[in-house]
Amino acid sequence: MIAPGTGYGRDRRRVRYPAGPGHRNLSQGGSPPRVVVVGAGIAGLAAATGLAERGCHVEVVEREQYLGGRVGGWTEQLTDGTQVGMNRGFHAFFAQYYNLRKLLARSDPQLQQLRRLEDYPLVDAHGRRDTFRGLPRTPPWNALAFALRSPTFRLRDLVRMDRRAAAPLGAVSVPDIYAQLDHLDAETFLRDINFPEAARHLAFEVFSRSFFIEPERMSAAELATMFHIYFLGSSEGLVFDVARDNFDVSLWTPLAEYLTASNVPGRPGAVRFHLGVSVDRIDTEGDRFRLVDDTGATLTADAVVLATDIAGLRRIVAASPTLGNAEWRSRVAALALAPAFAVHRLWLDRPVRTDRACFLGTGGLDPLDNISVLNRYEQQAANWAKATSGSVVELHAYAVADATPPPAARAMLRNRLLARLHTMYPETAVANILGERMLWRQDCPRFSPGDFAARPGVDTPHPRLALAGDGIRVDLPVALMERAATTGWMAANTVLRQWDAAGHTLHSVPAQGRSALLRAFATRERHTR
Repeated sequence: MIAPGTGYGRDRRRVRYPAGPGHRNLSQGGSPPRVVVVGAGIAGLAAATGLAERGCHVEVVEREQYLGGRVGGWTEQLTDGTQVGMNRGFHAFFAQYYNLRKLLARSDPQLQQLRRLEDYPLVDAHGRRDTFRGLPRTPPWNALAFALRSPTFRLRDLVRMDRRAAAPLGAVSVPDIYAQLDHLDAETFLRDINFPEAARHLAFEVFSRSFFIEPERMSAAELATMFHIYFLGSSEGLVFDVARDNFDVSLWTPLAEYLTASNVPGRPGAVRFHLGVSVDRIDTEGDRFRLVDDTGATLTADAVVLATDIAGLRRIVAASPTLGNAEWRSRVAALALAPAFAVHRLWLDRPVRTDRACFLGTGGLDPLDNISVLNRYEQQAANWAKATSGSVVELHAYAVADATPPPAARAMLRNRLLARLHTMYPETAVANILGERMLWRQDCPRFSPGDFAARPGVDTPHPRLALAGDGIRVDLPVALMERAATTGWMAANTVLRQWDAAGHTLHSVPAQGRSALLRAFATRERHTR
């Protein structure tokens, strides 16, 4: 492990979006605006932070008993009574996640709770192995070096690719790329450009499935944007950080302490959390809002940020007939979910071999998508493994089924995942399972062909109602956790404008391809078709 990068990264060509001017403290000289944020995932926490730092009175309502949403952490108990950390699975904190890192730095200015992995290899069913160790950081040399040293990509493959069809991949411009490619699925696009099949399965399929969807059901525009963010659009590098401990301990408890503390320099407001509470509906009362929760209690607000998951957003809007207009409501109702996925965590009585990677991505090894050895980087898991001379291993299966399957099918998947683990890491086959948890979830947004244009954005028909989350449209090159954080800050800025308050500065990788030559070539090819 090496120390993580802090601040806003090393890429001098990252884009800065300046904060809007205005008041720095709305709590001075009168009663501050009262804002309710629904959802305490990354998006909701970013929105709450942005609002509280400008003096708003912020109430955060969260359905779960923990913060962080899909990156939340909690404690469970093994059969022997041991308390262990648990979450929904591995998350990678890339250096180009500027707005997420800005949020985490509020309670951890040096980002000491993140640690960088030196590598994350990819392996396929034929034993071919790709690695990100030692790659140059600057595009396009990073992608070129990765391709040329990959066992699935040969120099003649570059020559055989259809350069005209592939031009948008090397000259992404957001949001224009969606007009070019959002009608295609990623599998068809890669086949059309004659991308080598083996490389397609090992590299692009691994990354596309990180969006919890198969390549044949994923938008080609989303794939191209992802390629831009992590490869050709950024010089931050291709390795990432992980949390040093379970997400609650490392990330969200410290942030909650920062947000709920009073008299913090530079943060005039304070935040109040309501955990284990679901909002049932929202009524409008002139310029104000009345929120009714599942206990029948109400909260009134001058503004609202809806930062729920897709299902929660659809449910609340459907039950709140005075919110928005018909066109906006139809956009919300049309939001769709990605297929169901499974996370299987194992507490084993024997260690995993020391040469195993902390994180291993897999291709063509259905249903397994990756293996994490948690005790190599997560403190609670490391403590347990040291005390028991064992190990803590996690298996992911993305996009397993269109819906969460019945118990028999879930048991079958568990057995198939274990069989894959035992084949990949044979030493685990003789280990006893001292504890296991298998989580099934289906709450990630879908990014299929045609979804982008219909997706609702941060702004809504009501100027004091904003949306946030990784399923909300934003015309910036951001994805996954960074999309959630970015929309959260943007939602806060939207609300703050209503009171002439200063916004918050944001950053992203460049919004268009870095190479003027590739951009010119892509433009020429688009106009000559």
